[in-house]
Amino acid sequence: MKKIALLGSTGSIGTQTLDIVRHHPERFTITALTAGSNTELVVAQAKEFKPSIVSMATKDLADRVSPHLPAGTRVVYGDEGLIESASGTDADTVVTAIMGSRGLPATLAAIDEGKAIGLANKETLVTAGHIVMARAQEKNVPIIPIDSEHSAIYQCLNGEPMRGVRGITLTASGGSFRDRTRGELEGVTVAEALSHPNWSMGAKITIDSATMVNKGLEVIEAHWLFDLAYDQINVLIHPESIIHSYVEFVDHSIVAQLGMPDMRVPIQYALTYPERHATPTERLDLAAIGKLHFREMDFERYPCLRMAFECGRLGRSAPAVYNAANEIAVDRFLRGEIAFLDIERVLETVLARHDVSEVNDLDSIAEADIWARRLAASV
Repeated sequence: MKKIALLGSTGSIGTQTLDIVRHHPERFTITALTAGSNTELVVAQAKEFKPSIVSMATKDLADRVSPHLPAGTRVVYGDEGLIESASGTDADTVVTAIMGSRGLPATLAAIDEGKAIGLANKETLVTAGHIVMARAQEKNVPIIPIDSEHSAIYQCLNGEPMRGVRGITLTASGGSFRDRTRGELEGVTVAEALSHPNWSMGAKITIDSATMVNKGLEVIEAHWLFDLAYDQINVLIHPESIIHSYVEFVDHSIVAQLGMPDMRVPIQYALTYPERHATPTERLDLAAIGKLHFREMDFERYPCLRMAFECGRLGRSAPAVYNAANEIAVDRFLRGEIAFLDIERVLETVLARHDVSEVNDLDSIAEADIWARRLAASV
């Protein structure tokens, strides 16, 4: 029986993780659930899975859910609540499915307690990859990626010496507007941007998919996860999202991971690694699909991805600033404050004004993050 602390239980990854647990009650149990403000859903989850801890974003929300939790479930809140949920139970594995940079301290706390990390939070490695990976190596803690692309690479590299790797290719669906020119992006609506053709995801990550920021964050994350130079990381548009990513070796052999676009597969793999078990997902039928399509990445069409590569190569504070500025820009777009194409303009402006600096601890990362958010909010 594997015990799981789930950070971000009410989001897309969180609810799909619980679906896996629901289908395998003999293999998994939940020790902690953390939610932002979705009180109704987290109460329902707590009644079904009976964790020892539920954490909410604020004290008011914690007080609101407390009377409705099952006996034996304690409620905590805020950043301290997140940390306690990640490190203060007898969980074997912590699934970090919180959007944004708030999950970083909790992830580090879990690593310090020797808990395996199922990583679905890109920002953890984007902002502090040098700190997180060093800490995980020091504590001998496995970090198993849940993103479909990184899970694919992780599976393709299983048992392979890294000296034989020539490079990796992350595939990208192209997002909601993959068949539109830049000129056709003027005036697109929030509803149009949120209509992803392949994946069911949260609002923020769906917008990031449309701008290709999501893929940029994945590039930086892959650099840290697999210890690869940025010249070894490629991105290819693959509209069907059947090949989730692939590895090319020095002998020009390519090993790819394929499957239907369903996040429950990489989630379960992270929970059962190195074993595999049946999943409640659709089987891939290549004959029925018939054809797969691929397009070279166009960095003029997707300038946010170009900026991600540039920030990754600059390192230090640049990736944290890129991530923070994007979070604010996406929020402003979702609220109708700026246009879709303004997201990349906000990013360009913030990065142009940023003096890259060393970020060797969480305080310096937080300073860069706060600076970028303030500027991005005012551009």
